[in-house]
Parts: sequence; structure tokens; C-alpha cells
Amino acid sequence: MITLERLTKRYGDTTAVDDLSLVVRPGGVTGFLGPNGAGKSTTMRMILGLDRPTSGRALVGGRAYAELAHPLREVGALLDAKALHPGRSARDHLRALARTHDIPRGRVDEVLGMVGLSDVAGRRAGTFSLGMGQRLGIAAALLGDPATLMFDEPVNGLDPDGVMWIRRLIRSLAAEGRTIFVSSHLMSEMQLTADQLVVIGRGRLLADAPLSEVLAGAPTAGVTVRGPELTALSRELAAAGAVVRDEGDRLSVGGASVEDVGRTAHRLGVLLYELSPRQVSLEQAYMELTAEAVEYGGTR
Repeated sequence: MITLERLTKRYGDTTAVDDLSLVVRPGGVTGFLGPNGAGKSTTMRMILGLDRPTSGRALVGGRAYAELAHPLREVGALLDAKALHPGRSARDHLRALARTHDIPRGRVDEVLGMVGLSDVAGRRAGTFSLGMGQRLGIAAALLGDPATLMFDEPVNGLDPDGVMWIRRLIRSLAAEGRTIFVSSHLMSEMQLTADQLVVIGRGRLLADAPLSEVLAGAPTAGVTVRGPELTALSRELAAAGAVVRDEGDRLSVGGASVEDVGRTAHRLGVLLYELSPRQVSLEQAYMELTAEAVEYGGTR
């Protein structure tokens, strides 16, 4: 479990993280979202003891990272896949890490197999592609078999098969009862992976809620209507002020609820095959949540 208690980090007059309090619980995947400059990386660095908080504290399993006797056995992290010696082979990189925590050599080959790098274990890490480097970073995070795992943009550089692999891996690790904390800008991936969402902007907490609650709290994107003959319904809805788009065998209706459309269809005697709300995507819900917290916005 990760616990943040009024965590604050200032750099001169700039506040990167502002009085942030939250609990990341085991047994699920917590997505960590926010615009560029929101303070996500700084928060993760403070959890790992890489940056010192100005005030407040970050705890892993109830203790500060610096107090952990064997950190790799308790928390694994991927923050920067390039943080390794490029001249070492993938296997030697992991062996060096294992020696620092008295982790058996056999575990190195085990995690290399888990991330699909067994066949290139003898290659110098500096020759790896971005995706291969990500896999090696994930292997390093898994090396100590920790109960807590933190990943910053873990799908960077991965092809579609790799993205599906990391998604399944993260879900399986959470199912084992581990604490999984994942930062990402890919809303579609978070919608498929996360159970809980933490959203920050300008260093402050904007949301800490289950994914389903974040989506349910956002306005619907409209209503989908499908039937054999929808002309009369389309005309009536448009006359009532709804925005109706004819998509061939169906209508896309904005500005009207499912109930409004259903009552109108019933009154007109229009047969419907489908009448369903279109919920906003996580990307749309996220954009609404962070609309006032974007640090570097464009003009178009």
C-alpha cells in the first residue's frame, strides 16, 4: 500500500505537488493521470525517495522508502527505462541489481522470461529498442517479487502485442493482491486497465475515485437509436431542439435523454431495435476534469 500524507514539493516559487493526500490500495490497478507538469513524476520520485518532500510524507507499506531494509523486495518501479549502463547485457544489468539485495541468480532468468527477453539476454542494453528497454525496466521492477509496483508510462515504445502483454501482466499482478500504481497519458489504455483513478492538476488532487464513478459522473455523449424507419422520429426530435445526425441505419442524438427519445418514439408509434446511451470515454471525462488545470495548452 502507498500512502501520501499532505505531500508537498516546492522548487523556489513553483509548487510542483500541493498538499496531496491519498491511499493506493492493494488488489487493484490505480491509474495516475494528469496533464504535463501536473506533478505526477515528482510525486512518484518522492515515493521512491529520489526527491525530498518540502512537507508531508510518502509511505510504502507504512514506512518511508529510505527506511526499507530491502527496497527491491518491497517496491519495484519503472520510472526511466534508460536508467542503466548501456554497455552491460540485459542479464548482467539484472544480476548487478540482484546482488545488491541478495536475490538469487535464478530469479534474473525468470524475470527475463516473464518479459520476453530470454533470447536477447546477452545483448548490450544500449542496443535495445525503446520497447525492449521498457521490457527490461519492467523486469528490473519485478526482480525482487515486490508487493508494490509503480510504472510510469509502461507502454511507451511497445507495439500492439506488447501493449496487450503489459495490460495482462498488470492485471494479473493486481489479482495477486499487489499494489499497482500506473502513470499514463493513454486514456484508452487506462480505461481498459485501471480500477481506481487518481487525477491531479497543478499539483493538486482533482479526483480519487473508481473508474466507473468517474465515467458515471460525466455527461453522456448522446443517444444511439436504431430502427427500420426513423425519419419521423428524427424530424420530431430536431423540432424539439435535439441535435440529430443520420448515420444510415441509426441516429445519433445529442441534447436529449434516452427517456426523451423513448417517449417520443412511443408517441409516434416508431419501432426501435436499439435505444441506448453513449457514455463518454475516459478521455472525454479526463478532459473535463482537467480543463482548468492544463499547464501547457495550445491555441487551437
